[in-house]
Amino acid sequence: MNRIIKENILQLSVSERIQLVEDICDSIILVPESVELSDEQKEELDRRLDAYHMNPETGIS
Repeated sequence: MNRIIKENILQLSVSERIQLVEDICDSIILVPESVELSDEQKEELDRRLDAYHMNPETGIS
């Protein structure tokens, strides 16, 4: 990361930095197709979805 950007980020308060991280995460959610999953991640998601379908009352909201 650019040194100037790092220095500017460090001048923000902790709460401002947390908000910045949240804003960045929210922006990623707007374009989900840009996030690539590995085969292992896809398999894990499939496993969890299968487990949920087998026993949906054990899920956590």
